[in-house]
Amino acid sequence: MKETLCSMACSTRATGLRVVVGLLFVGLSLADVRSADSWRAGAARTNITPRGELWMTGYGFRTGPTSAKLQDLWAKALALEDSAGRRSVLITADLCGITAAIASAVAANLERSAGLPRDRVLFNVSHPHCGPYVEGYAPALAENPTRDWHPIVEYRQDLERRLFRVVSDALADLAPAHLGWGRGTADFAVNRRNNPEAEIAALRTAGTLVGPVDHDVPVLSVRDSRNNLKAVVFGYACHNTVLREYAWVGDYAGFAQAALEQRHPAAVALFMSGCGADINPLPRKQLALAKRYGSQLADAVDHVLQGETRALRPAFAAGYKVIQLPYGHIPTQAELTREFYDPKNKAANRLRARLLLAKLATDEEIPKAHDYPVQVWRLGGELTLIALGGETVVDYALRLKRELGETTWVSGYSNDVMAYIPSERVLREGGYEGATSITAYALPSPWAPGLEDRIIATVKSLITGL
Repeated sequence: MKETLCSMACSTRATGLRVVVGLLFVGLSLADVRSADSWRAGAARTNITPRGELWMTGYGFRTGPTSAKLQDLWAKALALEDSAGRRSVLITADLCGITAAIASAVAANLERSAGLPRDRVLFNVSHPHCGPYVEGYAPALAENPTRDWHPIVEYRQDLERRLFRVVSDALADLAPAHLGWGRGTADFAVNRRNNPEAEIAALRTAGTLVGPVDHDVPVLSVRDSRNNLKAVVFGYACHNTVLREYAWVGDYAGFAQAALEQRHPAAVALFMSGCGADINPLPRKQLALAKRYGSQLADAVDHVLQGETRALRPAFAAGYKVIQLPYGHIPTQAELTREFYDPKNKAANRLRARLLLAKLATDEEIPKAHDYPVQVWRLGGELTLIALGGETVVDYALRLKRELGETTWVSGYSNDVMAYIPSERVLREGGYEGATSITAYALPSPWAPGLEDRIIATVKSLITGL
């Protein structure tokens, strides 16, 4: 009897142990399932403020380098991993422009070291005109003396290292997260082609501002497993050009990011420039206005964060394609020589001609087209993020959102800022965005007609491929 009772007790204890162990495994399995059903995200930032004197870019009136600073400049990275283990990274920077050479160098390094294919690496710059000159960007905007080139090259080399490092830090920070998105509004953006800057105050008061604009503020929130804000990505379609200082400052986008990071100390705030090449923050040219617009933009983002965002399931897809955008005319050596020696021409026009003549002098052909990057991300099978190269006018965002639907987010200034990208309408109208801006970028000529449909067709083709 004793043996029987002992046997029964031992059996009961063994069964109980198996039940407990089984429950533990069930618990672990459920935890694994929950982990598999969530994103993993990591965020990081690095200071890219020049350490010594360096030339600025954005305006042609600069006459020398500076080391003055109103605000630090930052490069930031958001790394994402979906439930299938697909990793991607968004890199934003407080720079006026980024070249294809820099983006390609960093992306190639990331592919070698982290296995990130090119379509999963997205660069976007905020385009402040109080930022450092980046080697290769807008080469005919102003001529930098030979003696100042060494720090320019050093800055570009250091920038590439820092961009690589900030992505590495973001990847190392990957942890379970939840993504949501929404859309706010801000109204300080004004179409600069249709509203004279001197008349803005009166036009605003009268409610008679005209011309296409995009006042949307798209927002992507990244929250950790405890629902704390870890990162926030937001965009706006407006030139980041309130200020003309001789001091480093991220302009309204820099103040917006700083405000959000002050309000949410554990979060990294990343700004993505929209299609605002023909849009200005108006009125402008005052530090107080840059701070006010930054605060208004941060308020719009916070309004979205405090409301209900649409959850994005952990699924990611990407597409990337480089297409050829032809120039309308390839100038001859004789034409460029006349442009260079004509005393009536501005310094930038003569510098452009000299740079193109230098190609011919080394038996290098003037290119007939430019390699133009188009990138598409699909997040959660719902949100479509479109990243277009160059200074893209607002028509592209308005058309793509109209044709693709409300779950579309369109950014310009991505992967390569090589020129203004006018719509067909703006190209026909001409003016700065349609024609004369080619001077600063040392392009052969304005674009050939047909570029808008070519870009839109590529976007749609990439989306279909997703």
